[in-house]
Amino acid sequence: MRTDTPVSVKLENYSPYPFEIEHVSMDFSLEPDATRVRTKMQVKRLRPGAFVLDGVGLTLNSIALDGTTLSEAAYQKDEETLTIASVPDAFTLETDVTINPSKNTALSGLYMSAGRFCSQCEATGFRRITYWPDRPDVMSRFHVRIDADKAKYPILLSNGTPGEAGALSDGRHFAEWDDPHPKPSYLFALCAGDYDVWRDTFTTMNGDHVDLGVYVDKGQADRAEWAMESLKAAMVWDEKRFGRAYDLGVFNIVAVRDFNFGAMENKGLNIFNSAYVLAREDSATDADFEAIESIVGHEYFHNWTGNRITCRDWFQLCLKEGLTVFRDQEFSADLRSRPVQRIKDVMRLRARQFAEDAGPLAHPVRPQAYGSIDNLYTATVYEKGAELIRALTVFIGDEAFNRGMQIYFDEYDGTASTIEDFYACFEKASGRDLSQFRRWYAQAGTPEVTVKERWDGDSATLTIDLAQETPVTPKQPTKQPVPIPLRAALLDGKGAHAEAEGWDKGETVIRLEDDRQSVTVQLPAGSKRPLLSINRHFSAPVRIKRALSNTDLLALAAAETDAFNTWDNFQTLAKTEIFRLLDEPQSPPDEALVDALAEAVRANSDDPAFAALLTVLPDIGELFQEREPVDPAGLNVARKRLRQALAEALAADAERLLEAPSPAPFKPNAEQAGIRAQRTAMIGLTGALDTSEAADRLKALFDKAPNMTESLACLRALVTLPGKPRDEAIETFYQRWKDNPLVIDKWFAVQAGQGTAEDARRLSQHPDYDLSNPNRVRSVAAAFSMTNLAGFHAPDGEGHKVIGDIIARVDPLNPALAARLLTSFEQWKKLEPVAQASAKRVLEELRDQGLSKNAMDIVSRALD
Repeated sequence: MRTDTPVSVKLENYSPYPFEIEHVSMDFSLEPDATRVRTKMQVKRLRPGAFVLDGVGLTLNSIALDGTTLSEAAYQKDEETLTIASVPDAFTLETDVTINPSKNTALSGLYMSAGRFCSQCEATGFRRITYWPDRPDVMSRFHVRIDADKAKYPILLSNGTPGEAGALSDGRHFAEWDDPHPKPSYLFALCAGDYDVWRDTFTTMNGDHVDLGVYVDKGQADRAEWAMESLKAAMVWDEKRFGRAYDLGVFNIVAVRDFNFGAMENKGLNIFNSAYVLAREDSATDADFEAIESIVGHEYFHNWTGNRITCRDWFQLCLKEGLTVFRDQEFSADLRSRPVQRIKDVMRLRARQFAEDAGPLAHPVRPQAYGSIDNLYTATVYEKGAELIRALTVFIGDEAFNRGMQIYFDEYDGTASTIEDFYACFEKASGRDLSQFRRWYAQAGTPEVTVKERWDGDSATLTIDLAQETPVTPKQPTKQPVPIPLRAALLDGKGAHAEAEGWDKGETVIRLEDDRQSVTVQLPAGSKRPLLSINRHFSAPVRIKRALSNTDLLALAAAETDAFNTWDNFQTLAKTEIFRLLDEPQSPPDEALVDALAEAVRANSDDPAFAALLTVLPDIGELFQEREPVDPAGLNVARKRLRQALAEALAADAERLLEAPSPAPFKPNAEQAGIRAQRTAMIGLTGALDTSEAADRLKALFDKAPNMTESLACLRALVTLPGKPRDEAIETFYQRWKDNPLVIDKWFAVQAGQGTAEDARRLSQHPDYDLSNPNRVRSVAAAFSMTNLAGFHAPDGEGHKVIGDIIARVDPLNPALAARLLTSFEQWKKLEPVAQASAKRVLEELRDQGLSKNAMDIVSRALD
C-alpha cells in the first residue's frame, strides 16, 4: 500500500538551469509498441551546476557524449532522472531511447488515440518521450524527423515549418519539421495518422501567407468548418486589438478524442480535444459553437502570451494562462455580447473559483509551493488570473494597459518571464508603483468588501464607507489589504446617472487600497439621495456585502444602467429568497420578487440572451459560499420551489415564445444563439412546472426539435420528470446518436447532472462507459459530482461512494484525471454533519488504498 505524498516544490528554491541547449534534432521511428527516439542536442554551459536530465518510462538504448558512447559508470540513472557528473563546457549529447505509446494510458507524452499517434507535453510530458531538462525556462530550436508506416500513418505532423518528405523502404515514409522559434519542451508536439483535413489560408497584416489546416477523423471534415472560421477570426482580432501577427507559414489543429484537457497551444500545431473542434447544427449546441470559438481563440492567442513569451517556471503559470483567458474573454465579448459574456465569465468564476478559494484546496494565483504541477491547472490560476488582468486594466486605465502590453511584447519576446517582469511593463506605462497590486498573486481567498452609505440631505453629500477583509485560507492566517478597483455610478432612479463633483457623467473608479476607506461625494444642492451602483461590470473579483433590503435591491435593479449589476442584483435577491425558503419550508415564494424577475425577463425581450440569463437562479455551488454548514438537498428543494414559481409567472410567455419557429436556417452567430438561448430558457422553465402536461409538451417539442440546442434542452428538462415521455426521449436520443461519441457524452452528462447516485452508478456501468476516455469519464463523474451537488452530497453517502469508486478505478490509468475528479470533494468541510462524515470517510478510504502522486496530493490537502 502506497500512502506517500509528493515532495513539495518551492518557488524560493528556483535556480536557473546551468546549461543552454541552442538546438536539438530529434528522430522518431514510430511503432505503437516500440517507438524509437534518437535525440541530438547542442549543449553549452552557462554557470556551475550538474547536468541533469528528466526521463520517465524510457528504455535507454545508448548515450554518447561528443560521439563517444558512455559506459554505465559514466552516468547515474533512476526512475526520474539521468545525471552526467562530468561534462565539458560545450558538447553534443546523443541519446537513443525506446518508448511504448500504446501502453501510455496517462495521455501524457506520446500515446495512441484511435490508432493514431498524439502527444501532450504540458506540463511534464516531454520527459516521457526522451531525456531532457523538462522545464519551461530551457528554450531550444527543434528539428524533427518522423518516419512511419505510410499506409497506417500517411500524415506526419510536428511544430514549425514542413521540410523534406518522401518514401522509404518497406512501405515507410518520412517527414521533417523545423521550428525556427526557440521553445520549451512542453510546447513540443507530434501527431501521426490518417485524417481528413479542412484547409484554408490567411494573409497576415504584414502580407505573409499562412496555410491553415484542421485535421479530424475520416469523414468528419465538414464538422471542422466552424473551428476554421473561429481560427481566422482570432487571427484578425489579435492583429487589431494587440497588433500581433502570426509568425509561421503554417498553422495546424488536430482533433483528438482521448485528451485530458480542452486543447494545447503547441507552437504551430495545436492539439484539441475533439469536443472543441467538431461541430454541426444537428449534433452540436450553441454552447458547443461558442466554446469552440473561445477555445480556438485561446490557444491561438497563446502564440504570443505563452509561446513567444513563456513562463520562467510553473509558479508563473498564471502569467500565460490568466493573461490568455483574459484575451479570449475579450475576443468573445467583441464577437458576441459584451454584457452577456461578462455575466457568463462571472458565473463560471463564482461556481468554481470562489468555491476553490473557500475550501482546503485554496491557493494563491501564484503559489509558493506545489506537490504535483498537474494539479496547479485550476480555476484560481485561469479564471482568477484573468480577473486580475481585468482589474489591472481598471486600476491603471485602458490606455496605460495597452501601452504596457506593447512594452511586454517588445521587451520579453523570446524569453521565459515572471510576474515581476510583466508588472514592470505596466509600471513603465502608467508611472504607478504596482508592488501592492501584486499582493493579489500572493494571497489566496476572495476578498469581501463591505459597503455602507451615509447621506446628508442638507449638504447633499454621500459618504461611502468601504472595508475589505480576506478570509483565512490554508497556511495563510494573516492577510494584507489588496488594491481593489471598484467601478461605481450614482443613479437617479429614472434610468440615468446623477451628477456629482469629480464623477464623469456620474461614474468613477474607486480604488480601495487600505483595510478601510471613505469616499465623500458632493452632489448639486437640493439633490435627492442617489442610488449607488458599485463593482459595475464586476471590475474586481470580490464579494460585495451591503445591508440592503429586498425593497432597496428591487429599486436598484430597476434603476440600473449596467446590465451586469441588473443581473447581479436579482441574483442577490434570489439567493436571499432561496435561503428563506430553506428556513421556512411552509411559506410560499416571495410574490413581489417573482413578479419583478418575470417583468425584467419580459422587459429585456429585445436582448434575448440577457433575458435568458435572468431566468437562471444561483446554482447550489454558489450558494455553498453563503452559509455553513450547508444542506445541499434542502437548498435544491428551496431553489426548485422558487424556479417553479418563476415558471408559473412566465408560463404564458413561454408558451407564446415556443409556438414561434426556431430561427432557420441555423447559423451559429450571436443573434440566433441569443434567440435560441431564450427558447431553451423557456423550455427549462416548462420542465420546472413539474406536471404531466409539461412533460407531454416537452416530449412534443423534443420530437420536432430542429437543432441539437433545443433537442438537448428538452431532454434535460424531461430527465427530471419521471414517466413515459422521459423514458421514450432518453431511449430515442440514444438510438439516434449512439454512433456519435461526442453527442453520447451529452446523453450521459444530462442524466448524471440531474439524477441520483443510483443513476450515476447505473451510467458508470453502461456498456458505452469507457474509463480510458477522459470525456466519457467526465460525462458521468464530473457531471454528477460538480454540477449535481444535491445528488453528490446526499446524506445517505451513496453519491460520495459512486465517485470514490470511479476515482479508484481511473487513478491507475490516468492519475491527472483522477486528481481532477477528486477536487469535487473540496467543499466537504462545509457540509452538514452526516454528509460531511460520509465525504471524509470516502477520502480516507482512497488515501489508505494507495493512490498516484497526483491524486494523493489532492487527498492530502483536502483532509489536512
